Amino acid sequence: MGGFFAAALKEDCVFDLFYGTDYHSHLGTRRAGLAVYGMNGFNRAIHNIENSPFRTKFDSDVGDMFGYMGLGCISDYDPQPLIVRSHHGTYAIATVGKVNNTDEILESVFGNSRTHFMEMSGGEINKTELVAALINQQDNLVEGIQAAQSAIDGSMTILLLTPKGIYCARDRLGRTPILIGKKEEGYCATFESFAYLKLGYQDFKELGPGEIDVITPDGVTVLAKPGTKMRICTFLWTYYGYPPSKYEGVNVEAMRYNCGKYMARRDGLTIDDIDTVAGVPDSGLGHAIGYANESHVPHSRPFIKYTPTWPRSFMPTMQTKRDLIAKMKLIPVHELINNQRLLLIDDSIVRGTQLRETTQFLYESGAKEVHVRPACPPIMFGCKYINFSRSTSDMELIARRIIAEEEGGDVERDILEDYCNPDSDRYHKMLDRMCKQMNFSSLKFNRMDDMVKAVGLPEENLCTYCWNGRE
Repeated sequence: MGGFFAAALKEDCVFDLFYGTDYHSHLGTRRAGLAVYGMNGFNRAIHNIENSPFRTKFDSDVGDMFGYMGLGCISDYDPQPLIVRSHHGTYAIATVGKVNNTDEILESVFGNSRTHFMEMSGGEINKTELVAALINQQDNLVEGIQAAQSAIDGSMTILLLTPKGIYCARDRLGRTPILIGKKEEGYCATFESFAYLKLGYQDFKELGPGEIDVITPDGVTVLAKPGTKMRICTFLWTYYGYPPSKYEGVNVEAMRYNCGKYMARRDGLTIDDIDTVAGVPDSGLGHAIGYANESHVPHSRPFIKYTPTWPRSFMPTMQTKRDLIAKMKLIPVHELINNQRLLLIDDSIVRGTQLRETTQFLYESGAKEVHVRPACPPIMFGCKYINFSRSTSDMELIARRIIAEEEGGDVERDILEDYCNPDSDRYHKMLDRMCKQMNFSSLKFNRMDDMVKAVGLPEENLCTYCWNGRE
């Protein structure tokens, strides 16, 4: 994933930029960067944030920075923002998204020019540099941004800091958000809406799919009108988004509460069946509270996540290390576990490793039963658009592994679609096998229709690719 914050003010913007970017730390995994433009031109800093918080790494840099306009980003992999000099002039660029056709784009770029790219470790190309190369092939920035987004198989939201303003370009189908905030001193652009609230901004607008705006200290100008087709990522609400944020007017925590409420209505469990409802910290908590309030089964916190030094379980790059840290972070409250029939709600099951470990940990801590209710349907396809999972193959997904075991190998698309249908026999066989393998007392996934109802937007406006393969 990744996140960003940009500000264009009539005074120094570095304070807002520092804290606005820091508010996106929950979206990042490896890198963070700040770039500002002022009287002395561009200034930039990039740091690795795998083992140290954003504020610690950038605290000394902000004292040396000054500018009226700037952008900051939290990146899941590529170092950014980059400062690029081209026939458009000098600009800083940051991106959020995923490129699936890098080799094809490289071939096209090399065919049209004699440019070159700096390889990162492992021989990969910085995707933000690749986007800049596509932009620079066009006559102006707006045409360049649109050409880059059209050429990319995947999704790409782009921010460009120029001496004249900050270009904000939401990806073509709006899979990730851009929101604009306003205060007396100027404007900001952000991924997470809550990031500007404590900095004195008020809601101004949310960019539509494919819309390109430029913000300056004096105003916001629309350079390319939004498209009519949207596919915003539903996983932003179920997992990635921070609770006070909102996308397309829908608050994250309110969606999670509704999600749990609808799960409880369909499940029908009562205090006669379970003793307590618990959410896997942190993203499972809102879902669990909604379930508990609707079912009238008490909500409890049978384990607590230790977060002062481990803010997110996916921060390390190695899967084995992430699994270990996830296990180390959960501290049991034995008095709330021992001899209890627990209903556990997690935001999702991806590979299944962490939830299997968590369930075993609860049994070892004295739980009598552990019933699991993921807040979204089984994940069937690796994300093509925003890197929400590090899976390099669909067969890393536990649902796909279970299906392969059930069918004796790879399956055709029509059979896979049958497994996506919660009313099919194949779907229930998949759940039974998964439940046994992971040692749950019972397992029921949230249904697509209930999850969509919890969001409250039309299903055709939501990206649900990871659950049903619909692009």
